[in-house]
Amino acid sequence: MINSIKSYITASVALVLATFLLLIDLFFEDTASHWIAMLWIGLLSVILIMVGQLIHANKHIKNYSEQLAASKERLNNEIKHRLWAEKTTAESKVKSQYVDENIPVMLAYFNTEQRCRYHNRLFRKWFGLTPDQIDGLLLSEFANKEFASSISEHIDAILSGKTVHEERILKSTKGFPYIFIEQYIPYLDNKGRIVGFYTLHTPRAQEKHLVVSRKNQPTQAAHPNILSVSKNIPLGETDPKDAITASRIAQAIDDGKFNVYCQKIIPVDKNALLPVQYEILIRMLEEENNLMPPGSFLPLVDQFGLMPQLDSWVAGYVIEWIAEHCKEERSVFCLNIARDTLRDKKFISFIDEELQKNQLSAEKLCFEIEENDAHSNSEDAGFFIEAIRKIGCQVTLCSFGQSAASMDLLKKMKFDYLKIDGSIICNMLHDDEDMTRIKGINQIARRLSIKTIAELVETRETLAKLNEIGINYAQGFGIAKPCPLDGIKVAAMNPETGSAAGAEKNERNVNA
Repeated sequence: MINSIKSYITASVALVLATFLLLIDLFFEDTASHWIAMLWIGLLSVILIMVGQLIHANKHIKNYSEQLAASKERLNNEIKHRLWAEKTTAESKVKSQYVDENIPVMLAYFNTEQRCRYHNRLFRKWFGLTPDQIDGLLLSEFANKEFASSISEHIDAILSGKTVHEERILKSTKGFPYIFIEQYIPYLDNKGRIVGFYTLHTPRAQEKHLVVSRKNQPTQAAHPNILSVSKNIPLGETDPKDAITASRIAQAIDDGKFNVYCQKIIPVDKNALLPVQYEILIRMLEEENNLMPPGSFLPLVDQFGLMPQLDSWVAGYVIEWIAEHCKEERSVFCLNIARDTLRDKKFISFIDEELQKNQLSAEKLCFEIEENDAHSNSEDAGFFIEAIRKIGCQVTLCSFGQSAASMDLLKKMKFDYLKIDGSIICNMLHDDEDMTRIKGINQIARRLSIKTIAELVETRETLAKLNEIGINYAQGFGIAKPCPLDGIKVAAMNPETGSAAGAEKNERNVNA
């Protein structure tokens, strides 16, 4: 209390002394001079004390101001750090979700006690379990003995730091046999201690010529920290009717045993008068019924030379669907064209006939060609593009920007759209080089009157930056996920409800 009032005490004393001096001067002129001198000395002393207090107070105020400024700066830094952390967490969540939903392998993480601490969607789907039925459990507690046996056999090698590769045949919960390619990868902390391990299981549909010979029994890999093991069940012990063969796939195509999905591709600028696009994706029914990773049947289709037949089925199905459901709407449906289909001259005639038969405008269709296929088959690709555009259809060059040779294709062939490779889009906010590449691609595309599409757009910040750059279309899981083709019947009537959609490249993106 004294500290709070002492400044007022000195001021009061100074006021009293000044009052006395004033009264003496006015009314008591005969007052002894020594008393007057004492009063003046006292007044000057009090004034000096007040000046000292003022200086001291100013010093304290300055110190407090500096402390306040430092605290404010720390608070601002903490706020920025928190916002950055929240943004990073959100981006990590999106990326984690993308990995969880898209990676075509069964991925899980176990600690040294062999308890599961992470699992992706395909891993859960294989067992038909929910996350809470797997979290924190031993593999043997939610998987059958046959599935868990491999980890049990190699756990000592894994925990000693060796990466184990294995190949064997397992059956799904519905009894369908798969060749499993398995990897067990130790995880080390920053001190070099093994604190757990990742498991990657890649199931492939069993095929007679893919069955591993018994001659390939356990072998040691060249690298001392990689253990490679190959096991197999004799072919005679599996039912031949379970094998996926060329005739079986051909029959599936003839019978239309596929589910057709799509993803929306929307204009980045909502005010742009551009039609909404849809990317067509397909899944073989056996993929969904037997839990095969999306697109796992496609290598077999390609290997058997059946891609033109599959592409024709998809194109015919989509043309008929458009004619029935959204013939008059301003929407474009994109179909991915395989390498072999580019060489099939009958495919172009088939498209022309189907469009005329269904009385459908050719502008409703856009065919996507992968950059690598266009490079390796430049003559066939050039003929296909010229012929399909003469009909009235549009063409997109996919995965653009992966190499410097991408620009050469623009000199040789005419495209309506460039789909910028997703690996560039993902890093554009964090990599100046990728940002510069995107701006460069956009400038070149504008000079050539080609519209641009950005794939794998996952955040609002990315979408806003694309809008700022001037990219025309966007695609990404953060805005729309694949849905059955019939699910867009209502959406097709209202193009303004769309948003950017991400490409599920491991599914049969027959280019939607």
